[in-house]
Amino acid sequence: MLWGRVSSVSSANPSDDYAVYRDDWGVPHLRASDALRLSHAQGRVTALDRAWQLEVERHRAQGSSAAFLGADAVTWDRFARQSRLDDTARRCHEALDPQTAAWVRAYVDGVNEGLAEGALRDERFARTGHVPTPWEPWVPLSIWIATHILFAGFATKLWRERVGRALGDEAVTLFATDGPGTAGSNGWLVPGDRTATGAAIIAGDPHRFIEDPGVYQQIRLSCPEFDVLGLAVPGIPGLGHFGHTGGAAWAITNAMADYQDLYVERLRPAPGGDGVEALGPDGAWEPVHRHTETISVAGGDPVEVEVLETARGPVITREESADQTLSLRYPPRVRRDLGFAVLPALLRARTVADVDRALDGWAEPVNVVHAADTEGGLLHRVAGAVPLRDPANRLRPVPAWDARYAWRGWAETPAEPVRDFAVMANARGIAAPLGVEFAPPHRADRIRELLSGCTDWSAKAMADVHADTRLASAAALLDLLPDLADLSPAAEALRARLLAWDRHMAADSTDATVFAAFRTATVRGIAADPALAGLADAPTGPEVFHPWLYLLPRVGYALEGLLTTPLLPALDRVAHVRAALEETAAAQGADTPWSQVHRLVPWSALPDPDARWPGLGGDHDCVNATSSVPGFTDLTARASAARYAWDLARREDSLWAVPLGADGVTGSPHHRDQLALWARCELVPVVTDWARLTKETHA
Repeated sequence: MLWGRVSSVSSANPSDDYAVYRDDWGVPHLRASDALRLSHAQGRVTALDRAWQLEVERHRAQGSSAAFLGADAVTWDRFARQSRLDDTARRCHEALDPQTAAWVRAYVDGVNEGLAEGALRDERFARTGHVPTPWEPWVPLSIWIATHILFAGFATKLWRERVGRALGDEAVTLFATDGPGTAGSNGWLVPGDRTATGAAIIAGDPHRFIEDPGVYQQIRLSCPEFDVLGLAVPGIPGLGHFGHTGGAAWAITNAMADYQDLYVERLRPAPGGDGVEALGPDGAWEPVHRHTETISVAGGDPVEVEVLETARGPVITREESADQTLSLRYPPRVRRDLGFAVLPALLRARTVADVDRALDGWAEPVNVVHAADTEGGLLHRVAGAVPLRDPANRLRPVPAWDARYAWRGWAETPAEPVRDFAVMANARGIAAPLGVEFAPPHRADRIRELLSGCTDWSAKAMADVHADTRLASAAALLDLLPDLADLSPAAEALRARLLAWDRHMAADSTDATVFAAFRTATVRGIAADPALAGLADAPTGPEVFHPWLYLLPRVGYALEGLLTTPLLPALDRVAHVRAALEETAAAQGADTPWSQVHRLVPWSALPDPDARWPGLGGDHDCVNATSSVPGFTDLTARASAARYAWDLARREDSLWAVPLGADGVTGSPHHRDQLALWARCELVPVVTDWARLTKETHA
């Protein structure tokens, strides 16, 4: 039985049943008398440390964030309501088994106990006038769905549809790449025969948009049943993505699987004018759920939203004249399951077999998993729910009225043995049967190359892999330089400099800055080429999808492929590269280190215009994957949202780091105390000795 003997949090004051300790970095270490009280403690401490973040995420999931964030939040709120994120969470919560529901409820009770006190710590509540109200039991599930609804990049299908119409069906994957709207990661598993201790090491870093406060929370959860440390998602109980139980450890990356579909819907008024109907796959007109909701907007007028749902799923865009009335079909809404029962099971894992068995129930999002245990067990598998359907569903919106495109069950998730070492970096590999577009192989290949150079790896040495700045994707552009003719003297000198460059996007490299300028000029030239004119118009439709639909970023991320593809015979690549080299040479001024232009710009619900953020090394295809948007900006908003190195020999030798710090309150001592270390790809020690921690008192 998963839970053993289940009890309820029955103390008059549940806070009396747990203790909070902190290490020197402010990381909470929680001890409780049982698992439910521990979940309550996790919720309460998270509310004390991150009340503002929790409330922002809760209201974004509900589509109500504009009520205190203003008109800029309406775009997201409209999408959240039209795609029925919170309603899906309610349905998934209703379907939970009683034990998991009690565990989630204990977390929510803890959040509710701590929210008011946490809000008093953070001036953003007073500034916006936002007053927290009690969470409903399904809010953690709602936050989870909202956090991951765009992970599989279904909006890429809108872009492919646009490419197909402009350039022909054979070109729909022409711009395939790990683009700006997806979330990637690095991860690697080094078996014991390649480590100094003889036990495995799991290391890596999830790549997400960097947010303030950070999207991952360092935490330790301890009770008589288990003692686990790892990286939690604030608002979610347990440690779903990265954890170390002492006996076993696990980590994930985005599998890049395709598991969400867009259906082109044909709608008409229902007979008598009361309601709406959709043309179904059997040729009959079907009733469509319809209601309206109102978004409150701070400082503005309310916005009314029409919510429609066909038998396929919620309608997320309605433009019938352009054949762009689209419904979204996604597994949690179909299955009423997020896989939340896996979360408490992972906390109890002692072996790889335990992790593997737990992950059989995983649903959303689809991940590649590494796991290892102290007995020498190793695991490399995919976990999550991927529907079986026609291959065309993966590429573009498909007609709802054609039964060919209906879902037909669920795919088997692959696994493979670990030989030498296992690497996951969103590239085509173990998850290839489940997806369409994957990251270029450069990060994965570079990690394998670095790992191959040593047979006595330690957790501490993993920072050297995290920090690597080799940019293999530069080759496609630089390889065109030797054959250029009739260059100006300045361009000749620049060509020689670029060809001599070591291809590292190091923080102090001035050559990296020059290369980035040359790449920008090339991207802009290609994006302006008449061959791509059919893609140059500004995006239409819901603004939430626009990041996938602008041509310039698409060219920037797909540059490597565009420089080599035979699908654009009219594109004179050599002419664009020559023009970009001349332009860069003419504009070149004093040398500037890469980190001075490649600066961090985190997302914040209330941006601080006076905040000063560090410059970084790395680039999109480096292991140190700090992503700018080539051709648009050298600033970076997406990078490693955490770094970790789990040591299976001695858990206390493990290391980790987050971009900011453990506390979500601006100006607090632990809000940004890891930032400088993170910027240098350094890690901080994991502390497991309770005697080295400071016990807190709480009311």
